[in-house]
Amino acid sequence: MTQNIFKLTRAGILSIVCLALLSSSVKAQQVISLQKAVDLTLANNLTIKQAVVNESLANEDYKQARYNQLPTVSANPQASYNFGRSPNLTTYTYSSQSFLYINGQASVAVTLFQGGQLRNQILQNKLQLDVNKTSTAKVKNDLLLNVVTDYLTILTDQDLVAAAKQQIELAKITLDRAQKNFDQQNATMADLAQAKAQVSTAELNLTNAQNQVDLAILILKQYMEMDPATEIAVEKPDISKLTNIRTIYDATEVIKTAFTINPDIRLAELQQQTSAQAIKVAKGSYYPTVSLFGGVGSNYSNQNKQKVIGLSPFTQQIGTVQATGQPVVATSVQPIYGPYSFTNQFGDNFNQSIGLSVQIPIFNHFTARTSVRKAKLNYQNAELATQIAKNNLSKTIIQATLDLEAAEKSYLSAKQTFESNKEALNITKQRYDAGFVNTLDYNTAVTNFDKSQNDMIEAQYQVIFRSKVIDYYIGNPITL
Repeated sequence: MTQNIFKLTRAGILSIVCLALLSSSVKAQQVISLQKAVDLTLANNLTIKQAVVNESLANEDYKQARYNQLPTVSANPQASYNFGRSPNLTTYTYSSQSFLYINGQASVAVTLFQGGQLRNQILQNKLQLDVNKTSTAKVKNDLLLNVVTDYLTILTDQDLVAAAKQQIELAKITLDRAQKNFDQQNATMADLAQAKAQVSTAELNLTNAQNQVDLAILILKQYMEMDPATEIAVEKPDISKLTNIRTIYDATEVIKTAFTINPDIRLAELQQQTSAQAIKVAKGSYYPTVSLFGGVGSNYSNQNKQKVIGLSPFTQQIGTVQATGQPVVATSVQPIYGPYSFTNQFGDNFNQSIGLSVQIPIFNHFTARTSVRKAKLNYQNAELATQIAKNNLSKTIIQATLDLEAAEKSYLSAKQTFESNKEALNITKQRYDAGFVNTLDYNTAVTNFDKSQNDMIEAQYQVIFRSKVIDYYIGNPITL
């Protein structure tokens, strides 16, 4: 009795543990909808983050171009200990004494005219910022289309996995029937071998389909920057809603709309405008630069140890009267010296300056001319790039509309073929059960049914994908 209780308890514990592990596994598995996949990609993808960093760099360049209009202010304090015969810059005399000399200067300068380069550089950097913003939008849009494509690939492959499992069950039923007929000597060894081969083929198809699912899910994780070991399940939308999609588009109207909203075209046009602005910046090198400047300064030397703080009168003999010998005196003054402190000396030597400078370019090894010519060539290149982008987009959209029409026709044909093969298989199965059809004919009907089912699934998702591509180019939200 005790042993039974122990076994029951141990079995109960194992059941609880298994249930807990199963619950944990289910709980840990994330269910990813298309919208969640898009949101995680936009939030975590490293390519997007890199584009945002480049956008921030362009913003700093734009702000710096505006800051360049502000005055330049600098200070240059200097202290030196001099020995040997050196000039005393406070008294403008030479001496062989050792002395301490302190000098301080501060200056301010502002550019009044520079051929419009400051303003044109601001405009160019603003355009470059718009270029980077559009580039970020392009990266996001491209990744959005990639996520939708991969999501549809997962759904397609998952349906193929489900179909492969059904085909395995059908092949096993056929094998079981062939085995019984063989045991009853109503079938040959070849019939039995063919039935076994049918099972093996179905299992191989399942393995291949599951591998495609795993690969597509791994790619989706990479878009979302998710740990590959994370277990996820893709949410499958209602397939009936996916069939109700638009399949007829006017390529001309789609192209017209795409030219106004597609980030590829917007990016090319902004780069062209940036190149046009660069020509104006380069032409500024032909003009003189006019600057207003001002400065203040002072100095101190410890050789100047005294300062005249007043005058003291005194008399001195300057001669004698020749006839009488009486001395001749004159009244004069002599300076009264006091300590010459650092503060007083620095204040007394304070000086100011203000001026206007003009720098006229006369010859600079043709660098200005070369810069202008290169800027014009870059503009021509950007202009051609814009036209190429428009041509490529037009070709892509025309091809996309044709692909959508072809996908719809393929789906209708594949659906009709599937229904025909399904009916043919049912009839063949009935005749096979009645003994009117041999194993080869029955297996052929099964193979045709399996292939038509897979073709129909792939064709159905191709229609959905081709339609979503058109939605992408005309700016419609891509949803399932």
